[in-house]
Amino acid sequence: MRTKASTIVITGASQGIGAAIARAFAAELKGVNLALVARNSANLTAVARDCSDLGADAGIFPCDVSDEADVAALEAAVRLRFGAVDVLINNAGKYVGAPFLSTTVADFDRMLSSNLRSLFLVSRAFAPGMVRRKRGDIFNMGSIAGITALPGAPAYTAAKFGVAGLSKAMRAEFRDKGVRVCCVHPGATVSPSWKGSGVPAKRMMPAEDVAAAFLCLYKMSRRTVVEEVVLRPQLGDL
Repeated sequence: MRTKASTIVITGASQGIGAAIARAFAAELKGVNLALVARNSANLTAVARDCSDLGADAGIFPCDVSDEADVAALEAAVRLRFGAVDVLINNAGKYVGAPFLSTTVADFDRMLSSNLRSLFLVSRAFAPGMVRRKRGDIFNMGSIAGITALPGAPAYTAAKFGVAGLSKAMRAEFRDKGVRVCCVHPGATVSPSWKGSGVPAKRMMPAEDVAAAFLCLYKMSRRTVVEEVVLRPQLGDL
């Protein structure tokens, strides 16, 4: 009997770190099922093509992961296409910086919605199946801003501190249910978030290095979980 290939859901997979994670898993786990999630269908299609060329069965699932109804439809669509989900990588998020006194309520709500609410909704959709099967992996994308306050970006900082706290709560609840939960906190990484910043790419981490960290964490024995990982550029934070 042929063993079912692992199914991995990656949000924010249309560019940057998410796309790099998708390609890393496709290259390493031949025949893996990849559910690639983002709002940009055209970019998702390009990433899916790369992953398919590497041997993965890659499907695209356009979705606004901060919308409850969209996420419910996403879960149903992924289940129909691939069946049970083994790994969830909550990578979707958005960075918009503004000083505290210039941050509007709408700005604050958008940052929490993009970075924290979305993670909660997607995890709530896919975690129950993992708990029932007593096996699964959930990787949450944190940030250096979730462990050290980032001046000029209080809303983003609050959202990422929320991601760190929610990850700890999920880990505490799921650890005896066979579900590993890990929060990865990268520092400055070459990605569209830094476009126009004037910071040279060589001062930041390659997205491929961050993706490699996710893959290494996944490949550890089921007897081990890395609860948190901090990744920084060699020269330190910007």
